[in-house]
Amino acid sequence: MRLDASHESRNIEDRRGMRLPGGRRGGLGCAGLLVIVVIALVTGADPQRLLSILGGIEEQVPASSDVSTSVREDDPQAHFASRVLGTTESTWGRIFAASGSRYEEPVLVLFDGSVESACGYSSAAVGPFYCPGDHKVYLDLSFFRQLDRRFGAPGDFAQAYVVAHEVGHHVQNLMGVSDHVERARQRARSDEEANRYSVMLELQADCYAGVWGHDQQSLLDPGDLEEGLRAAAAIGDDTLQRQSQGYVAPESWTHGSSRMRVQWLKRGLETGDPRECDTFSELQ
Repeated sequence: MRLDASHESRNIEDRRGMRLPGGRRGGLGCAGLLVIVVIALVTGADPQRLLSILGGIEEQVPASSDVSTSVREDDPQAHFASRVLGTTESTWGRIFAASGSRYEEPVLVLFDGSVESACGYSSAAVGPFYCPGDHKVYLDLSFFRQLDRRFGAPGDFAQAYVVAHEVGHHVQNLMGVSDHVERARQRARSDEEANRYSVMLELQADCYAGVWGHDQQSLLDPGDLEEGLRAAAAIGDDTLQRQSQGYVAPESWTHGSSRMRVQWLKRGLETGDPRECDTFSELQ
């Protein structure tokens, strides 16, 4: 992708290098607990209540002092992710405006190893994710290396597709789709039925990533689209299950098969129309 001339998003939080996720300070430790016991003995206070109060103080430690809203000049991967986010802002801003709405831009949080969001504590092992609770996309840039080395899906467009997919979840959240799916999952009569709703949600995010890709035609190099399709196929549930456990269990899928992911990404790429991304019609 030719992104050098593309604007970088201002919606970046760089939390890499933070001592603890979410800007929290460390726990009280043994010495701190001993102090609590002494205070309780002297004052007659309930030690559990003292712990609760101090815990609440710790929870409120602001993270702003550890978070940067810009990236270093010598950090090409972070600049790349920022430019990709900028292109998603342009695409979805235009699409929302055409329907008379205003697009609320998400924030991209860069982290390394682990991070805390409104959705809880997560490690890099879960891969990139979107948290509807705080409208933020979370990305450990080491995942880009995994795409190449572990999943066999190298290339800058493959990396951009990952960001665009998570932004697709943000679009779903703004449109109320995420809440609707969550309610449907809670009403589901079995885990398999609940998983089917998750699959449809993920496939729609793939299609939305394709809608974004359709809008980037002038920035693409030969082979870019193939990189994205290869990445979608590499992270299909059936492919990952075959690699990890030697067999495929469709009832446990949460993201869809490689074929399904490629199919819906291609639909978005070919049409550029989010109205063509109704994956949920397959559930009727």
